[in-house]
Amino acid sequence: MGTIKESSLPNLIYRGKVRDTHDLGDNKYLMVATDRISVFDVVLPTAIADKGTVLNQISSFWFSKTSDIVPNHLINLAEDQPELNLDSEYIKRSMVVKKAKRIDVECVVRGYITGSAWSEYKSQGTVSGIPINDKLVEGDAFPEPIFTPTTKADVGHDENMSYKEVEDLVGVDVAAKLKELTLSVYKFAHDYALSKDIIIADTKMEFGFINDQIHLIDELLTPDSSRFWDATGYSPGKSQPNFDKQFVRDYTNSVGWDHEPPAPELPEEIVKKTTTRYLNAFKRLTGSELEL
Repeated sequence: MGTIKESSLPNLIYRGKVRDTHDLGDNKYLMVATDRISVFDVVLPTAIADKGTVLNQISSFWFSKTSDIVPNHLINLAEDQPELNLDSEYIKRSMVVKKAKRIDVECVVRGYITGSAWSEYKSQGTVSGIPINDKLVEGDAFPEPIFTPTTKADVGHDENMSYKEVEDLVGVDVAAKLKELTLSVYKFAHDYALSKDIIIADTKMEFGFINDQIHLIDELLTPDSSRFWDATGYSPGKSQPNFDKQFVRDYTNSVGWDHEPPAPELPEEIVKKTTTRYLNAFKRLTGSELEL
């Protein structure tokens, strides 16, 4: 389901890399998680079957789990609002949310050193420009999770931001609150997931204002926005077994893609294995099979 059939949904007002947002009126949106997948900030031409359903349901799960830490924009899942009269293909992958004024910062938190953070550390001894004095190997946990925000780019690549740049953009008080909330949600989720044999190595969150109060918006702690590692196979010093889209990143790197459009097609085998990883993540975290 890479493309939405416009005629069967309310007015489309925003198309992101993965999610489409439709206006329901009365300050409410219908947010549809598609099967599109992006890596290195580029949408691939091949969709991942059932991915949108997994993302929608996992986000709902985490929004419920963390609502005592920070409010979020979720009103209810589309499946709990039959009066929307959505086509069956959208029911499990859609949620009704409150309209929010988005804060244009990707709130990234890193608990373990991997990916671009590992590359930067190896070459410069820093992570997002922050000096790291500890001697680390790939996959090591940081002594404390690190807040490493980036720009929120609708097109092209997100860029690292210093904390001072966040303060300059949103103000000192809002910047401090974003950092505090991001770290608090991550620490809670990390400990919960670890009890389910998943390590959340890093993740990114988005926030917005609803009635002048900061809320979590968009998605939360999904295999798209996070690195989910298999805790039973965790061993620092190498790439970790995972339940996220690292599998797709690895494939696109293996064919020599330069991370700029156009992105390569994915073989059917890669698509199937990616779907399996996402479904396994859902099962481990929630303890139940996902009804598709």
